[in-house]
Amino acid sequence: MYTRKNQRDLTSAEKKSFVNAVLELKRRGHYDEFVRTHVEFYTPDGESGLRSGHMAPTFLPWHRRFLLEFEGALRSIDPGVSLPYWDWTKDNTPAAALWGDDFLGGTGRSQDQQVMTGPFAYRSGNWTVRDNVTDDRFLTRNLGRPGHDPIVLPTAAELESAMKRPVYDVAPWDSTPTKGFRNGLEGWVKPGVDQPWRNHNRVHRWVGGDMLGAASPNDPVFWLHHAFVDLLWDRWQARHPKAGYLPAKKLPAGDPQSGRVISLHEPMPPWNVTPSAMLGHAETYRYA
Repeated sequence: MYTRKNQRDLTSAEKKSFVNAVLELKRRGHYDEFVRTHVEFYTPDGESGLRSGHMAPTFLPWHRRFLLEFEGALRSIDPGVSLPYWDWTKDNTPAAALWGDDFLGGTGRSQDQQVMTGPFAYRSGNWTVRDNVTDDRFLTRNLGRPGHDPIVLPTAAELESAMKRPVYDVAPWDSTPTKGFRNGLEGWVKPGVDQPWRNHNRVHRWVGGDMLGAASPNDPVFWLHHAFVDLLWDRWQARHPKAGYLPAKKLPAGDPQSGRVISLHEPMPPWNVTPSAMLGHAETYRYA
């Protein structure tokens, strides 16, 4: 069993090891496979077909497995590396240490949002974006959207609004429920209602650039963000020990969401792993 640490607690050597493993995965071409997987399984409500990665109960178990696959790839390069997490309720400004030149680099320049600092800057020659919704080959960010429609990261109080919900998820199991922990954390709301893009979604919006779309893993901060989301699921489970994953049973054929939502014991593509197999991780890793 290994430990996932808060990024603010990483030593300089641990930061360097993580960055080097990510860069090596990119050099081998394997990193971009993870980007393509996330794009493939990002299916919005408005599209037909199975929803597994987002806007569905499997948002949390699907990403847990996704992170484990990525972490395993990193550890095959350096067995001492594990995914750090970013607590965005505390490290909530562009001045936070994770945006330093020795780790993830900072925000993008004003004219095109291109990241110019740190190991993932295009000009360093080690980070070319190959799979994206735009033709840009460089990593982009716009931390906090300064100067135009600025945005702030979720607060501890806003996160608590999701953490206190006693039920995992509710029908219709998509982006519309106003109750249930999963969507409270994932953060889908109607624009202008309550707090737009709250929690997980608002973090993607705050980072901006490549983090805005289905190809968001192009930005390495994706993994730190989702490691924290995974940790929050842990905390919610500990707080609500009698609340299980829902839906527990396969939806009947007459349900409008039948064939679009994965129940507790149905397999999640592309790994053929069920949500029930992803409800815990105590034998694999822990959070510091």
